[in-house]
Amino acid sequence: MGTLWEPGGVPSLASPGPHMRRLILVSNRLPVGIGRSEDGSITFTPSVGGVATGLASFHETHESRWVGWADVEDAALTPEETAQVREALGSEHGCTPVFLSAEEVEGYYHGFSNRTVWPLFHHFTQYAEFDSEMWDAYVRANRVFADAVLEVARPGDIVWIQDYQLMLLPAMVRERLPEVSIGWFLHIPFPSFEIFRILPWRREVLDGLLGADLIGFHTYDYARHFLGSCRRLLGLEEQLGRLMVDGRVVLVDAFPMGIDYERYRDAARTTEARAEAERIGLRTGAGKVVLSIDRLDYSKGIPERLRAFGAFLERYPEWRERVTLVAVAVPSREGVETYRQLKTEVDELVGAINGRYGTIEWTPIRYLYRSLPFDALSGMYGAAEVALVTPLRDGMNLIAKEYLAAHDGQGGVLVLSEMAGAARELGEALLVNPFDRDQMVEALHTALTMDDAEARERNALMQRRLKRYTVTKWAEEFLEGLERVTATQAGLDAHLLDRRQRAALVSAYRDASRRLLLLDYDGTLMPFAARPEDVAPTAEVRSLIASLAADGANEVVVISGRDRATLESWLGDLGIDIVAEHGVWLRGRSGEWVTIEPMSDEWKPRVASLLEMYVDRTPGSFVEEKDFSLVWHYRRVADEMAATRVLELKDALTNVVADWGLAVMDGNKVLEVKAANVDKGRAAHRWMCRDDLDFICAIGDDRTDEDVFDAAPEHAWTIKVGPGPTHARNSVRGVDDVRALLGELAGDDDEERDRT
Repeated sequence: MGTLWEPGGVPSLASPGPHMRRLILVSNRLPVGIGRSEDGSITFTPSVGGVATGLASFHETHESRWVGWADVEDAALTPEETAQVREALGSEHGCTPVFLSAEEVEGYYHGFSNRTVWPLFHHFTQYAEFDSEMWDAYVRANRVFADAVLEVARPGDIVWIQDYQLMLLPAMVRERLPEVSIGWFLHIPFPSFEIFRILPWRREVLDGLLGADLIGFHTYDYARHFLGSCRRLLGLEEQLGRLMVDGRVVLVDAFPMGIDYERYRDAARTTEARAEAERIGLRTGAGKVVLSIDRLDYSKGIPERLRAFGAFLERYPEWRERVTLVAVAVPSREGVETYRQLKTEVDELVGAINGRYGTIEWTPIRYLYRSLPFDALSGMYGAAEVALVTPLRDGMNLIAKEYLAAHDGQGGVLVLSEMAGAARELGEALLVNPFDRDQMVEALHTALTMDDAEARERNALMQRRLKRYTVTKWAEEFLEGLERVTATQAGLDAHLLDRRQRAALVSAYRDASRRLLLLDYDGTLMPFAARPEDVAPTAEVRSLIASLAADGANEVVVISGRDRATLESWLGDLGIDIVAEHGVWLRGRSGEWVTIEPMSDEWKPRVASLLEMYVDRTPGSFVEEKDFSLVWHYRRVADEMAATRVLELKDALTNVVADWGLAVMDGNKVLEVKAANVDKGRAAHRWMCRDDLDFICAIGDDRTDEDVFDAAPEHAWTIKVGPGPTHARNSVRGVDDVRALLGELAGDDDEERDRT
């Protein structure tokens, strides 16, 4: 049974009801490992390490349904065993397994996930491989996961997807089951834009992730990197971490992952852990223990750590035979050449340092290339006076937090890389740059000479924080954030043109004998583009407008901010009225352009010189000249620079507009200078003031269209395209919804409407 989640609260374990929400966790691996005993029977053991371990305690206490890859060690399953595994995982562990073929695993997991995404996201571009076959395998595997999720999910459920192996899954689930709430969390770093843009499938990855309602990262740095990539690759603008995607709110935020603090604190005090700590002391001889424990991966900085320890022994010879580095390297991806080379390098470094500084009685580095059972790990945490946790780049690094929990109320010094996500929370640790060997040497010396009182004082502050923000608190905060996004979306949806209202609109349209349709162009009939000239109407749009205009009961007016020449070339042959430059020019069906009222352009040279100066100062911007207005476009300008330049330019224009009776109008990535007495509302009034109309519908997307909505009579249908505050009575999500509505009014058949 999946967890039942009540909005604004914590999971309820009551029996399922019609309005309760189930929680479905999705990750690459299940929290249960599947293997075989000596007699060949199937065995189930808790997974060690990774996301599964971090979320296991939350899963156990909240009874969530977990969907993940059933990785069977050593041998494939027979059909009978597959059924057995599926039944046991479902009934005993609350899991739904995903079965992947060896070929799928090779391309999806060992290939694209770990040979493309992992090195790229950790900024090790020299190791990243870009292979279209691996990408195709990644896409296929994500579809297999989507099928598994859809086996158990139902409308209203919460689907929480984990990590970089499943970046396409949010959109895949959203497409097939839009009525669920979807969260996605990344447990590794998200790279800067300059790194992320290297990925050939960068847009596809962003589109996949933006299927989620809430996208979470360990730190605000990673969240900002993601938002920057969305802005620069997709043109999406964020407001307080919120993105608008197809009329839907997507929240991007940071949630630093915690640990099961009490588990590690209590484990370090058990008899088994204390016995292990004593054995470590006997093995290392008298003196202090420095602990280094990591998966063998190039992102962890193990060679740099070993070299720093060797340099420490060289610089501070008095510590020889008084300190031992216990270096644990957990085997990882042994079949990959890069990792084999890394192991060789580590082996050689350990041998060289031990050979140079070791004695018969003392070995400087005790090197263990293996994974450890939980008791042994807890014992090592408790035995070590210093933990040396210095990855070159890490999403969070829970080892640092586990070490502190094992030293609850005690001394022990944490030396932590500032490149780890945990450094944002653990500022009282000795923070180091892992690329700065001298700094690491001095930090190690400080750690070994620090008195117990100072160590306890530093630790107490960090331990207090970790006790509060456990893995359960982390999970609950994320899910509460997802609930808030859902509530925000519900508020936006309250103004959406729902089926009942749409049916009423269509009915009113069909019952009317004289109709007026006022349509904006950019952002309404056609989406925005980086270059304004790239948004010529498609054949579908032209056909819709022509079909509506051909109805003798209709008067169709396209009312736009574009210049008259462009609008005439695009729409002039469709038998409609056109308003250009926000109400300056009017062209009736006769084809003659007239100004709605006398206009002057004497001000343009003065304003143009000012705008051109800002073009020179702002790469990517340009000036568009219309008959009676000037427009400064900044869609292709970096967001931070644009925000500064817009304020500066508005300030610079203040005196000019006052002298000439002009207005500075904010549009979608534009500033337009025009006559203050001209707007779309005044132009639209020429049509809406007639008393023979029994149906009026006005549709637009930005602030300039608000003038039309304000001018519309009470009985008119006014529709805002996209989210945001508006005076319109209804809204639709995007351009596709506008086209679908107009298609229904134009009389397209049901099949075409369903397709749209």
